[in-house]
Amino acid sequence: MTTTLPTRVHIREVGPRDGFQNEPEHIPTAAKISLINALGRSGLKRLEVASFVRADVIPQLADAGEVLTGIEVPDDVSLLVLIPNSKGLNSSLAYRQHFHEVGIFVSGSETHNKKNVNRTIADTMADNVVMAKRITAEGLRCGAVIATSFGCPFEGKVDMDRVLDLAEQFAAMGASEVGFGDTTGMCNPAYAGDFFAAAIERLPGVEVTAHFHNTRGQGLANAYAALAAGCDSFESSFGELGGCPVPKGSTGNIATEDLVGMFHEMGVATGVDLPQLIAAAREAQQTLGRQLTSHSIIAGPVVWNTAG
Repeated sequence: MTTTLPTRVHIREVGPRDGFQNEPEHIPTAAKISLINALGRSGLKRLEVASFVRADVIPQLADAGEVLTGIEVPDDVSLLVLIPNSKGLNSSLAYRQHFHEVGIFVSGSETHNKKNVNRTIADTMADNVVMAKRITAEGLRCGAVIATSFGCPFEGKVDMDRVLDLAEQFAAMGASEVGFGDTTGMCNPAYAGDFFAAAIERLPGVEVTAHFHNTRGQGLANAYAALAAGCDSFESSFGELGGCPVPKGSTGNIATEDLVGMFHEMGVATGVDLPQLIAAAREAQQTLGRQLTSHSIIAGPVVWNTAG
């Protein structure tokens, strides 16, 4: 692990996709747009806002096109849509002018991949090759995500080399970023440090992104371990929304406001206005009508009293 921490990090907010898709109640499109606009005003420069998936499978994301055409964020905010397959990519390109990045994905675990998208890893990667070519030909930034990078609830620990081999395949397709997801919260800080040191070494010229879940309370510790290994790109979800619907109970991304607060306390810049971000998370709490689980919603940001 490096002895000098990165002085600045990039954070992608994934709540409008990863978070909203996991909610049991319908979220009105207008409310989604309001929340995304609030996130855009907080200083976050990367937002994952939609996914083009089957409405009968994930009904919360059925309004992806309406969301994309309705949001108004600063011009320097990059918007990403997550695409499961070529059919989804076809649908997304009808809104090509409203987003900047496309995310494609696979699971590191064969069982999880089959349960998540009903395909083998080999079939998924074959489709990803086709999609990556189309994405880059459209002038869009292509990013990739590997779910269950650290552990699978069905298969147990996922081999690091298998995951990094998939990452190298994505890089060869033209992906400029590869994210590693702790989809069901099975990572630990020691392994996170070793993993991201190895990933950064094996993926020169590729942005390496950490996506941790707080399912078992280790999310921020894992993020620190990744940071100490040299990772400067992270994904998180305001309000600690989200999780994985396969299997049930695997809820809870790192709360973006908790992650930003930790980085700021450590002297690591994010470019985010933390009070505005907390306000957006509190707006989400009001919209959903329930108490969210991030610590910063309750406690607020740390303010040092220097008087006396």
